[in-house]
Amino acid sequence: MLFARLSFRLLSAVAALGLASSLSAAPLKIGVTPGSLADSVAVAAEEAKQVGLEVQVIEFTDWTTPNTALASGDLDLNYFQHQAFLDHAVTERGYTIASVAYGLLPNIGLYSKKYASLDAVPDGASVGVANDPVNQARGLLLLQAAGLIQLKDGVGAQASINDVTGNPKKLQIVEVEGPQLVRAADDLALVQGYPAHFVNAGQAELASNALQYSTVDDLYYAIRFVSRSSHRDDSRIRQFVDIYQNSPAVAAQIDKSFAGDAKLYSLPWRSAKYASITQAP
Repeated sequence: MLFARLSFRLLSAVAALGLASSLSAAPLKIGVTPGSLADSVAVAAEEAKQVGLEVQVIEFTDWTTPNTALASGDLDLNYFQHQAFLDHAVTERGYTIASVAYGLLPNIGLYSKKYASLDAVPDGASVGVANDPVNQARGLLLLQAAGLIQLKDGVGAQASINDVTGNPKKLQIVEVEGPQLVRAADDLALVQGYPAHFVNAGQAELASNALQYSTVDDLYYAIRFVSRSSHRDDSRIRQFVDIYQNSPAVAAQIDKSFAGDAKLYSLPWRSAKYASITQAP
């Protein structure tokens, strides 16, 4: 009887170890959006494979599904949003997801294919901004910094087109799906845009010639690695982020995505203050 009990316990322990091994060997599923983020993650995934970490990279063409998929457990991690976007998603949808590490910090710009300066933009011209609340606020703040509009005092990152209190040129502000702003530049006088999106669309020269850029030290708008709150200490996530942040090949791919123009992005984790995965708010 004692031998039978010991044998059962031994078999149970072996089975538990086998299950743990199976779980640890499961591929890390990370959701991304096309362009600089997907390209740099793909490089990191190849390097991860060399050290035994399988990574499945899944591309999304919108900015809603990656969080839905993460919250439901279909993804382990996503990499497409800054903290402002994440905060809004958590408030609006009640997701139990959280930032676990800093990724790259992309600048944004005001782009025009029709005019060579902001002064040349005519009265009544159409200006494209993102239609999602968070990125729209960032675009409106940049338009305000450029002197084209005035926003209600104190709205900050919560700004919307309804908060425009001054518009001396009587600009027509048009809401555009974020990923479509590159195409909208063909038709509108001025658009808010991410440089990497123009590079990815084969318009690298335009990416480096915005009429005005945002600052490059605003960490609130740095892209974040985001996981479910209950899985933020997953060893696979920590390993992948470490590979991403320390790989020269990943850094080279990011630079390529930004047309080799260092003024268009920064890498926050290279600052000692933000190096730890646990310090991303």
